[in-house]
Amino acid sequence: MRLDDIQESDSIEDRRGEDGFGGGGGGGFGLPSGGGLGFGTIALLTVVGWALGINPAILIGGAEIFTGGRGGQVVSQPAPRSQRAPLPGAPDELKTFVARVLKTNEDVWTQILPAQQNVPFRKAPLVLFSGYTQSACGSAQSAMGPFYCPVDTKIYLDMSFFEEMRTKLRAGGDFAYAYVVAHEMGHHIENLLGILPKVQRAQQRVSRKEANALSVRVELMADCLAGVWAKHANQRWQVLEQGDVEEALSAAAAIGDDRLQKQSQGYVVPDSFTHGSSEQRATWLQRGLRTGQISACDTFNAPAL
Repeated sequence: MRLDDIQESDSIEDRRGEDGFGGGGGGGFGLPSGGGLGFGTIALLTVVGWALGINPAILIGGAEIFTGGRGGQVVSQPAPRSQRAPLPGAPDELKTFVARVLKTNEDVWTQILPAQQNVPFRKAPLVLFSGYTQSACGSAQSAMGPFYCPVDTKIYLDMSFFEEMRTKLRAGGDFAYAYVVAHEMGHHIENLLGILPKVQRAQQRVSRKEANALSVRVELMADCLAGVWAKHANQRWQVLEQGDVEEALSAAAAIGDDRLQKQSQGYVVPDSFTHGSSEQRATWLQRGLRTGQISACDTFNAPAL
């Protein structure tokens, strides 16, 4: 990606070094063995979700975007530094990258959300943390993966997750990492459009299988909105380089429910999908990239996903 001429967002809240595990974005909890959130984290998100009138499936689903399921036990200590291969560049350089990506998201959505949907854009601060922090949706841990909390309208990210993407999911690259930020911003856009509360109310009236299907539509829409951002960012700043789109599509496919379930448990249970298959995720990201239109991301009225 070409971001050298992009300003940094002023909406970065850097909490690294405030969690007892050291700063710099390098330390943190590992992914749970077998993938997914620890049961304590799920319980906390469930309680917080229902107490605040938000379906916990939305919070848990967002927290599991890249972890692939709900089994496993969260590791309670950061991995030794010698066992963690660093990303190219110093941590502050990676923070600069994230801040610039966030700035392009803010500028794009400030322009196109009112233009296309007559809805004003409000910023979603991005919280950088290392290992552990608190959100209005409960505890945030590295093992949860990046997530958006609709209660405080903030995005939470431990940047060490980019290394997990590169090494464990084999889905690295700067545009793949930018897609992570843009996907979470996509959830914020869904919230501003009033979609998340509507989904919550609908999920309360249906079966678990049907609730999961609604969650899939939420996630695929966020993928598509990430594509919409990329389309407009490239038109405005020419940020994309050769191979960038392939990086993002590879990342989208790597975090499909089918692939993650196959990796973690050896078989696939479609009724339990909460984010969509690899093919679906790549397809909806491409749709946003191709059209640049929010209306093209309406997964809820799509006849078939």
